[in-house]
Amino acid sequence: MKTKMTSNRFILISAIALSVLLVFTYLGSYFLTDSVKMKPQVPLTTLSEVKTGGKSEMKSEDLDELIVGQSRVLTDSQVPSLWGTLDPQFSPDNAVAAVQYALPQEEYEQLFPYRIGTSEWHKFAADQPNYNAEQTDYYSYNNLIAAVKDVANIKYKVEYRQDDSKNSRVFRLVKGTKTETLIYQNANFKKVKSPILSKTVDFGSFIKEGSDLKRKHELAAFLANISHETGGGMPTSPGGPFAWGLYWNEEISYINTTTVNYVEENDNFPPVAGKSYHGRGPIQLSWNYNYGLISGIIYGTKDKLLQQPENIVNDGKLGFMTAILFWMTPQPPKPSAHDVMVGNWTPSESDISKGLTQPGFGITIMIINGNLEGNLDETDRRIGRRVGFYRKITTQMGISIDGEKVNTLGMSPFKSCTPRKINGID
Repeated sequence: MKTKMTSNRFILISAIALSVLLVFTYLGSYFLTDSVKMKPQVPLTTLSEVKTGGKSEMKSEDLDELIVGQSRVLTDSQVPSLWGTLDPQFSPDNAVAAVQYALPQEEYEQLFPYRIGTSEWHKFAADQPNYNAEQTDYYSYNNLIAAVKDVANIKYKVEYRQDDSKNSRVFRLVKGTKTETLIYQNANFKKVKSPILSKTVDFGSFIKEGSDLKRKHELAAFLANISHETGGGMPTSPGGPFAWGLYWNEEISYINTTTVNYVEENDNFPPVAGKSYHGRGPIQLSWNYNYGLISGIIYGTKDKLLQQPENIVNDGKLGFMTAILFWMTPQPPKPSAHDVMVGNWTPSESDISKGLTQPGFGITIMIINGNLEGNLDETDRRIGRRVGFYRKITTQMGISIDGEKVNTLGMSPFKSCTPRKINGID
Protein backbone atom coordinates (compact mmCIF):
# COMPACT_ATOMS: atom_id res chain seq x y z
CA MET A 1 0.00 0.00 0.00
CA LYS A 2 1.33 3.43 -0.94
CA THR A 3 1.24 6.27 1.55
CA LYS A 4 0.18 9.66 0.26
CA MET A 5 2.28 12.71 1.19
CA THR A 6 0.11 15.25 3.03
CA SER A 7 0.47 19.02 3.17
CA ASN A 8 1.58 18.65 6.78
CA ARG A 9 4.43 16.49 5.65
CA PHE A 10 5.51 19.10 3.13
CA ILE A 11 5.42 21.71 5.88
CA LEU A 12 7.46 19.43 8.14
CA ILE A 13 10.18 18.84 5.58
CA SER A 14 10.27 22.52 4.61
CA ALA A 15 10.71 23.47 8.25
CA ILE A 16 13.54 20.99 8.57
CA ALA A 17 15.27 22.41 5.52
CA LEU A 18 14.84 25.93 6.88
CA SER A 19 16.46 25.03 10.20
CA VAL A 20 19.44 23.44 8.47
CA LEU A 21 20.17 26.41 6.27
CA LEU A 22 20.62 28.49 9.44
CA VAL A 23 23.60 26.28 10.25
CA PHE A 24 25.29 27.16 6.99
CA THR A 25 24.35 30.81 7.45
CA TYR A 26 26.46 30.71 10.59
CA LEU A 27 29.30 28.85 8.87
CA GLY A 28 29.50 31.46 6.15
CA SER A 29 29.21 34.36 8.55
CA TYR A 30 32.13 33.00 10.57
CA PHE A 31 34.49 33.86 7.74
CA LEU A 32 32.69 36.70 6.07
CA THR A 33 31.26 39.03 8.69
CA ASP A 34 32.49 41.05 11.63
CA SER A 35 29.82 39.74 14.01
CA VAL A 36 31.36 36.37 14.86
CA LYS A 37 34.39 36.10 17.14
CA MET A 38 36.62 33.06 17.04
CA LYS A 39 37.33 31.18 20.25
CA PRO A 40 39.72 28.25 19.79
CA GLN A 41 38.59 24.89 21.16
CA VAL A 42 42.03 23.25 20.93
CA PRO A 43 45.57 24.62 21.07
CA LEU A 44 46.39 26.39 17.83
CA THR A 45 49.75 26.62 16.13
CA THR A 46 51.65 29.89 15.97
CA LEU A 47 53.43 29.77 12.63
CA SER A 48 56.46 31.62 13.95
CA GLU A 49 57.00 28.78 16.44
CA VAL A 50 56.84 25.85 14.02
CA LYS A 51 59.99 23.70 14.03
CA THR A 52 61.23 21.97 10.91
CA GLY A 53 63.94 19.66 12.17
CA GLY A 54 66.83 21.92 11.20
CA LYS A 55 65.40 22.92 7.82
CA SER A 56 64.66 26.52 6.93
CA GLU A 57 61.27 27.61 8.23
CA MET A 58 58.45 28.80 5.98
CA LYS A 59 57.14 31.95 7.65
CA SER A 60 53.65 33.31 7.17
CA GLU A 61 55.03 36.39 5.41
CA ASP A 62 56.44 34.11 2.69
CA LEU A 63 52.86 33.57 1.50
CA ASP A 64 52.29 37.21 0.67
CA GLU A 65 52.76 36.61 -3.04
CA LEU A 66 49.62 34.46 -3.18
CA ILE A 67 46.32 36.04 -4.11
CA VAL A 68 42.89 34.57 -3.52
CA GLY A 69 42.21 31.76 -5.97
CA GLN A 70 45.89 31.23 -6.71
CA SER A 71 47.63 27.88 -6.18
CA ARG A 72 51.19 26.67 -5.84
CA VAL A 73 52.90 23.32 -5.37
CA LEU A 74 54.78 23.04 -2.08
CA THR A 75 58.09 21.29 -1.63
CA ASP A 76 58.50 18.33 0.72
CA SER A 77 60.10 20.60 3.33
CA GLN A 78 57.41 23.27 3.08
CA VAL A 79 54.50 20.87 3.72
CA PRO A 80 55.33 19.95 7.35
CA SER A 81 56.24 23.56 8.13
CA LEU A 82 52.95 24.93 6.89
CA TRP A 83 50.57 21.98 7.24
CA GLY A 84 52.06 19.50 9.68
CA THR A 85 52.67 15.85 8.91
CA LEU A 86 50.66 14.19 6.16
CA ASP A 87 49.65 11.21 8.29
CA PRO A 88 49.45 8.06 6.12
CA GLN A 89 46.67 6.64 8.30
CA PHE A 90 44.43 9.39 6.88
CA SER A 91 45.09 8.44 3.25
CA PRO A 92 42.09 8.06 0.91
CA ASP A 93 42.37 4.25 0.83
CA ASN A 94 42.52 4.02 4.62
CA ALA A 95 39.60 6.41 5.02
CA VAL A 96 37.49 4.27 2.70
CA ALA A 97 38.45 1.07 4.51
CA ALA A 98 37.41 2.61 7.83
CA VAL A 99 33.90 3.39 6.57
CA GLN A 100 33.52 -0.02 4.96
CA TYR A 101 34.54 -1.70 8.21
CA ALA A 102 32.21 0.43 10.34
CA LEU A 103 29.20 -0.09 8.05
CA PRO A 104 29.36 -2.60 5.17
CA GLN A 105 27.24 -1.95 2.10
CA GLU A 106 24.69 -4.66 2.90
CA GLU A 107 23.89 -3.03 6.25
CA TYR A 108 23.72 0.41 4.67
CA GLU A 109 21.20 -0.85 2.10
CA GLN A 110 19.04 -2.26 4.89
CA LEU A 111 19.04 1.05 6.75
CA PHE A 112 17.90 3.24 3.84
CA PRO A 113 15.51 1.29 1.59
CA TYR A 114 13.51 4.39 0.59
CA ARG A 115 16.42 6.74 -0.09
CA ILE A 116 15.94 8.89 -3.17
CA GLY A 117 16.40 7.06 -6.47
CA THR A 118 16.15 3.47 -5.22
CA SER A 119 13.61 1.05 -6.66
CA GLU A 120 11.49 1.33 -3.50
CA TRP A 121 11.62 5.11 -3.74
CA HIS A 122 10.42 5.00 -7.35
CA LYS A 123 7.53 2.70 -6.43
CA PHE A 124 6.36 5.08 -3.74
CA ALA A 125 7.10 8.41 -5.43
CA ALA A 126 5.78 7.65 -8.92
CA ASP A 127 2.42 9.34 -8.26
CA GLN A 128 3.74 12.01 -5.91
CA PRO A 129 4.48 15.69 -6.70
CA ASN A 130 7.95 16.48 -8.04
CA TYR A 131 8.57 12.90 -9.13
CA ASN A 132 11.52 12.43 -11.48
CA ALA A 133 11.43 9.16 -13.39
CA GLU A 134 15.12 9.59 -14.28
CA GLN A 135 16.28 9.97 -10.67
CA THR A 136 19.25 7.76 -9.87
CA ASP A 137 20.36 6.46 -6.48
CA TYR A 138 21.68 9.77 -5.13
CA TYR A 139 22.66 8.50 -1.67
CA SER A 140 24.12 5.23 -2.89
CA TYR A 141 26.79 3.50 -0.85
CA ASN A 142 29.18 3.93 -3.77
CA ASN A 143 28.61 7.70 -3.71
CA LEU A 144 29.31 7.78 0.03
CA ILE A 145 32.55 5.84 -0.44
CA ALA A 146 33.60 8.00 -3.40
CA ALA A 147 32.98 11.15 -1.34
CA VAL A 148 35.02 9.83 1.58
CA LYS A 149 37.88 8.99 -0.78
CA ASP A 150 37.89 12.41 -2.43
CA VAL A 151 37.68 14.50 0.76
CA ALA A 152 40.44 12.40 2.34
CA ASN A 153 42.87 13.93 -0.15
CA ILE A 154 42.16 17.44 1.19
CA LYS A 155 43.40 19.35 4.21
CA TYR A 156 41.83 22.62 5.32
CA LYS A 157 43.42 25.44 7.27
CA VAL A 158 42.13 28.66 8.75
CA GLU A 159 44.63 31.29 9.94
CA TYR A 160 43.91 34.46 11.85
CA ARG A 161 45.85 37.27 13.45
CA GLN A 162 46.43 36.77 17.16
CA ASP A 163 45.02 40.16 18.07
CA ASP A 164 42.04 40.00 15.70
CA SER A 165 40.26 36.69 15.19
CA LYS A 166 38.05 38.17 12.46
CA ASN A 167 41.11 38.95 10.36
CA SER A 168 41.44 35.50 8.81
CA ARG A 169 42.21 33.55 5.67
CA VAL A 170 41.46 30.00 4.51
CA PHE A 171 43.67 27.55 2.62
CA ARG A 172 43.15 24.20 0.98
CA LEU A 173 45.85 21.56 0.40
CA VAL A 174 45.55 18.66 -2.02
CA LYS A 175 47.67 16.08 -0.25
CA GLY A 176 48.49 13.92 -3.26
CA THR A 177 49.98 16.75 -5.32
CA LYS A 178 50.93 19.03 -2.39
CA THR A 179 49.01 21.82 -4.12
CA GLU A 180 48.05 24.69 -1.83
CA THR A 181 45.33 27.20 -2.71
CA LEU A 182 44.31 30.40 -0.97
CA ILE A 183 40.51 30.28 -0.88
CA TYR A 184 39.61 33.33 1.16
CA GLN A 185 41.46 36.24 2.73
CA ASN A 186 40.23 39.17 4.76
CA ALA A 187 41.05 42.46 3.08
CA ASN A 188 43.14 43.57 6.08
CA PHE A 189 45.07 40.36 6.59
CA LYS A 190 48.30 41.51 4.93
CA LYS A 191 48.19 44.93 6.55
CA VAL A 192 48.67 43.48 10.03
CA LYS A 193 51.94 41.89 11.18
CA SER A 194 50.92 40.35 14.50
CA PRO A 195 51.47 36.58 14.98
CA ILE A 196 49.27 34.18 13.03
CA LEU A 197 47.36 31.35 14.71
CA SER A 198 46.47 28.30 12.67
CA LYS A 199 43.94 25.46 12.84
CA THR A 200 44.08 22.60 10.33
CA VAL A 201 41.65 19.79 9.55
CA ASP A 202 42.58 16.61 7.69
CA PHE A 203 39.35 15.41 6.12
CA GLY A 204 40.89 11.94 5.88
CA SER A 205 40.34 11.62 9.64
CA PHE A 206 36.57 11.16 9.08
CA ILE A 207 35.76 7.79 10.79
CA LYS A 208 39.53 7.31 11.31
CA GLU A 209 40.20 8.58 14.84
CA GLY A 210 39.67 6.92 18.18
CA SER A 211 38.73 3.31 18.85
CA ASP A 212 36.70 1.17 16.47
CA LEU A 213 33.72 1.72 18.75
CA LYS A 214 34.07 5.51 18.60
CA ARG A 215 34.40 5.37 14.83
CA LYS A 216 31.15 3.45 14.55
CA HIS A 217 29.44 5.92 16.85
CA GLU A 218 30.69 8.79 14.71
CA LEU A 219 29.41 7.30 11.47
CA ALA A 220 26.07 6.49 13.10
CA ALA A 221 25.76 10.06 14.40
CA PHE A 222 26.61 11.52 10.99
CA LEU A 223 24.09 9.33 9.17
CA ALA A 224 21.40 9.87 11.80
CA ASN A 225 21.63 13.64 11.55
CA ILE A 226 21.55 13.79 7.77
CA SER A 227 18.73 11.21 7.77
CA HIS A 228 16.65 13.57 9.88
CA GLU A 229 17.47 16.55 7.67
CA THR A 230 16.49 14.67 4.48
CA GLY A 231 13.92 12.23 5.83
CA GLY A 232 10.48 11.49 4.49
CA GLY A 233 7.93 9.08 5.86
CA MET A 234 5.42 9.17 8.67
CA PRO A 235 4.60 6.80 11.53
CA THR A 236 2.19 4.94 9.21
CA SER A 237 4.63 4.70 6.29
CA PRO A 238 5.89 1.27 5.18
CA GLY A 239 8.74 0.14 7.39
CA GLY A 240 8.04 2.92 9.90
CA PRO A 241 9.38 6.50 9.86
CA PHE A 242 13.02 5.52 10.35
CA ALA A 243 13.14 3.58 7.09
CA TRP A 244 12.78 6.86 5.23
CA GLY A 245 16.09 8.59 5.81
CA LEU A 246 17.80 10.29 2.86
CA TYR A 247 14.51 10.69 0.97
CA TRP A 248 15.11 14.28 -0.25
CA ASN A 249 18.14 16.04 -1.72
CA GLU A 250 16.71 19.53 -2.30
CA GLU A 251 14.30 21.97 -0.66
CA ILE A 252 10.87 20.83 -1.75
CA SER A 253 9.51 24.22 -2.77
CA TYR A 254 12.38 24.73 -5.23
CA ILE A 255 12.21 21.38 -7.03
CA ASN A 256 11.49 21.85 -10.76
CA THR A 257 11.16 25.62 -10.40
CA THR A 258 13.13 28.63 -11.63
CA THR A 259 12.72 30.46 -8.33
CA VAL A 260 15.84 32.34 -7.25
CA ASN A 261 16.53 32.78 -3.54
CA TYR A 262 19.22 32.73 -0.83
CA VAL A 263 21.18 35.34 -2.75
CA GLU A 264 23.17 38.05 -1.02
CA GLU A 265 25.73 40.51 -2.33
CA ASN A 266 29.21 39.45 -1.28
CA ASP A 267 32.57 40.70 -2.49
CA ASN A 268 34.33 37.41 -1.84
CA PHE A 269 31.69 34.99 -3.14
CA PRO A 270 29.44 37.00 -5.47
CA PRO A 271 26.24 35.37 -6.72
CA VAL A 272 25.76 34.59 -10.38
CA ALA A 273 22.74 36.24 -11.97
CA GLY A 274 19.78 33.87 -12.26
CA LYS A 275 21.23 31.22 -9.95
CA SER A 276 19.46 30.15 -6.77
CA TYR A 277 21.45 29.07 -3.74
CA HIS A 278 18.67 27.30 -1.83
CA GLY A 279 19.22 24.18 0.24
CA ARG A 280 20.74 21.25 -1.61
CA GLY A 281 22.35 17.97 -0.58
CA PRO A 282 22.25 16.01 2.69
CA ILE A 283 23.05 19.04 4.85
CA GLN A 284 21.10 21.57 2.73
CA LEU A 285 23.93 23.88 1.68
CA SER A 286 22.45 27.39 1.37
CA TRP A 287 23.47 30.98 0.41
CA ASN A 288 25.98 31.96 -2.25
CA TYR A 289 28.81 32.66 0.20
CA ASN A 290 28.56 29.08 1.51
CA TYR A 291 28.44 27.64 -2.01
CA GLY A 292 31.56 29.65 -2.84
CA LEU A 293 33.45 28.64 0.29
CA ILE A 294 32.64 24.94 -0.06
CA SER A 295 33.44 25.11 -3.77
CA GLY A 296 36.85 26.50 -2.91
CA ILE A 297 37.55 23.69 -0.46
CA ILE A 298 36.44 20.96 -2.87
CA TYR A 299 37.65 22.32 -6.20
CA GLY A 300 40.17 25.02 -5.32
CA THR A 301 37.97 27.63 -6.97
CA LYS A 302 34.87 29.44 -5.76
CA ASP A 303 33.44 29.61 -9.26
CA LYS A 304 32.45 25.96 -9.75
CA LEU A 305 29.47 25.90 -7.41
CA LEU A 306 28.69 29.60 -7.69
CA GLN A 307 28.18 29.12 -11.42
CA GLN A 308 26.58 25.68 -11.21
CA PRO A 309 24.92 25.25 -7.80
CA GLU A 310 22.58 22.65 -9.27
CA ASN A 311 25.55 20.28 -9.51
CA ILE A 312 24.97 19.34 -5.88
CA VAL A 313 21.55 17.91 -6.68
CA ASN A 314 22.85 16.16 -9.78
CA ASP A 315 25.83 14.48 -8.11
CA GLY A 316 25.37 12.36 -5.01
CA LYS A 317 29.09 12.11 -4.37
CA LEU A 318 29.33 15.89 -4.31
CA GLY A 319 26.35 16.05 -1.98
CA PHE A 320 28.03 13.73 0.50
CA MET A 321 31.23 15.75 0.25
CA THR A 322 29.47 18.95 1.30
CA ALA A 323 28.01 17.17 4.34
CA ILE A 324 31.34 15.63 5.40
CA LEU A 325 33.09 19.01 5.12
CA PHE A 326 30.48 20.54 7.43
CA TRP A 327 30.76 17.64 9.88
CA MET A 328 34.55 17.92 10.07
CA THR A 329 35.00 21.69 10.23
CA PRO A 330 34.92 23.57 13.57
CA GLN A 331 32.75 26.69 13.77
CA PRO A 332 34.24 28.42 16.82
CA PRO A 333 33.04 28.58 19.50
CA LYS A 334 31.48 25.33 18.30
CA PRO A 335 33.80 22.34 17.93
CA SER A 336 33.38 20.04 14.94
CA ALA A 337 30.89 17.21 15.34
CA HIS A 338 33.77 14.88 14.44
CA ASP A 339 35.89 16.04 17.37
CA VAL A 340 32.98 15.62 19.76
CA MET A 341 32.26 12.05 18.70
CA VAL A 342 35.85 10.81 18.74
CA GLY A 343 36.92 12.41 22.00
CA ASN A 344 39.00 15.32 20.72
CA TRP A 345 36.83 17.95 22.42
CA THR A 346 37.27 19.29 25.92
CA PRO A 347 34.47 21.62 27.11
CA SER A 348 35.55 25.17 27.91
CA GLU A 349 34.35 27.02 31.00
CA SER A 350 31.77 28.72 28.81
CA ASP A 351 30.59 25.34 27.47
CA ILE A 352 30.29 23.93 30.98
CA SER A 353 28.19 26.90 32.09
CA LYS A 354 25.76 26.09 29.27
CA GLY A 355 25.44 22.41 30.10
CA LEU A 356 27.60 21.40 27.15
CA THR A 357 29.63 18.83 29.02
CA GLN A 358 28.80 15.32 27.83
CA PRO A 359 30.36 14.37 24.47
CA GLY A 360 27.94 12.39 22.35
CA PHE A 361 25.03 12.59 19.98
CA GLY A 362 23.28 15.34 21.91
CA ILE A 363 26.20 17.71 21.42
CA THR A 364 26.16 17.08 17.65
CA ILE A 365 22.54 18.26 17.61
CA MET A 366 23.61 21.43 19.41
CA ILE A 367 26.34 21.99 16.80
CA ILE A 368 23.93 21.50 13.91
CA ASN A 369 20.83 23.27 15.19
CA GLY A 370 21.30 24.21 18.83
CA ASN A 371 19.59 27.58 18.55
CA LEU A 372 16.32 25.86 17.68
CA GLU A 373 16.69 22.43 19.29
CA GLY A 374 18.46 23.14 22.58
CA ASN A 375 17.15 22.00 25.99
CA LEU A 376 14.77 19.37 24.60
CA ASP A 377 14.23 15.65 25.06
CA GLU A 378 12.81 13.03 22.71
CA THR A 379 9.24 14.25 23.24
CA ASP A 380 10.16 17.05 20.83
CA ARG A 381 9.42 15.82 17.31
CA ARG A 382 12.79 16.89 15.89
CA ILE A 383 14.88 15.44 18.70
CA GLY A 384 12.76 12.30 18.60
CA ARG A 385 13.47 11.84 14.89
CA ARG A 386 17.21 12.40 15.24
CA VAL A 387 17.47 10.03 18.20
CA GLY A 388 15.20 7.50 16.52
CA PHE A 389 17.50 7.33 13.50
CA TYR A 390 20.53 7.14 15.79
CA ARG A 391 19.07 4.23 17.76
CA LYS A 392 18.18 2.36 14.59
CA ILE A 393 21.60 2.82 12.99
CA THR A 394 23.58 1.93 16.11
CA THR A 395 21.39 -1.16 16.59
CA GLN A 396 22.14 -2.18 13.00
CA MET A 397 25.85 -1.73 13.74
CA GLY A 398 25.59 -3.80 16.91
CA ILE A 399 26.79 -1.06 19.26
CA SER A 400 25.24 0.28 22.44
CA ILE A 401 24.37 3.88 23.29
CA ASP A 402 23.45 3.14 26.89
CA GLY A 403 24.56 6.02 29.10
CA GLU A 404 25.17 8.37 26.16
CA LYS A 405 23.55 11.80 26.29
CA VAL A 406 21.48 11.63 23.10
CA ASN A 407 19.12 14.57 23.61
CA THR A 408 19.78 18.24 24.36
CA LEU A 409 17.93 18.57 27.66
CA GLY A 410 19.78 21.02 29.91
CA MET A 411 21.92 22.41 27.09
CA SER A 412 22.09 25.99 25.85
CA PRO A 413 23.57 27.00 22.47
CA PHE A 414 27.33 27.38 22.12
CA LYS A 415 26.65 30.86 20.82
CA SER A 416 23.29 32.54 20.51
CA CYS A 417 22.50 34.29 17.27
CA THR A 418 19.53 35.95 15.63
CA PRO A 419 18.19 33.75 12.80
CA ARG A 420 18.20 35.48 9.45
CA LYS A 421 14.68 35.98 8.13
CA ILE A 422 13.79 33.78 5.20
CA ASN A 423 10.63 34.68 3.27
CA GLY A 424 9.38 36.55 6.31
CA ILE A 425 9.79 33.59 8.69
CA ASP A 426 12.20 33.81 11.62
